[in-house]
Amino acid sequence: MKLFRNPKSGHCHRVELMMSLLDVPYEPVDLDMMNGAHKAPDYLKINPLGQVPAIDDNGTTLSDSNGIVAYLVEAYGDDHPWTAQSPVEAAEIQRWLSIAASEIASGPCAARLVTLFGAPIDHEAAKAKSNALFEVMNEALGNRTYLVGERLTIADVAGYSYIAHAPEGGVSLEPYPAIRAWLARIEAHPRFVGMEKSPLPEAV
Repeated sequence: MKLFRNPKSGHCHRVELMMSLLDVPYEPVDLDMMNGAHKAPDYLKINPLGQVPAIDDNGTTLSDSNGIVAYLVEAYGDDHPWTAQSPVEAAEIQRWLSIAASEIASGPCAARLVTLFGAPIDHEAAKAKSNALFEVMNEALGNRTYLVGERLTIADVAGYSYIAHAPEGGVSLEPYPAIRAWLARIEAHPRFVGMEKSPLPEAV
């Protein structure tokens, strides 16, 4: 399997993390996005939106990080129940996947895009969105081990990367002990793999 990625992308890392947790071997293909490799005609055949990540699994090409994570669990899942075991869990997992695509993307992901890549995004607004989300998450994680109960699921995989690296975007995790404990539990998994770290901005 080939994984087309940017090693500093949290969207790509959530796919790498899922692959590692499932012990799925893959070949990383780093795209030179600064020089437009993600817009090259050959890559647009794999992902017409010109985004990362994307995978090529022996001729099956897929894009969208949450979609790829769901595919990996269905295609290569082990005995661990990564997905829902009840209608309520299904709704909760979908809620956190939606948060990953919305509040996480416009909060800690966006803040990090400003500090790492100089993206023309309102940094203060992104940090405010991050802290509003983290208040909710910290309370939710105060009485449970993972986002959906007492076991690691794809909801945690989808949420981990940008939250763990929020300080790189100028958003401190110090006020959120339950979030920090949740991150530590994920990182303690024997097949955990981290994302490449970037320098912290001076304001953190």
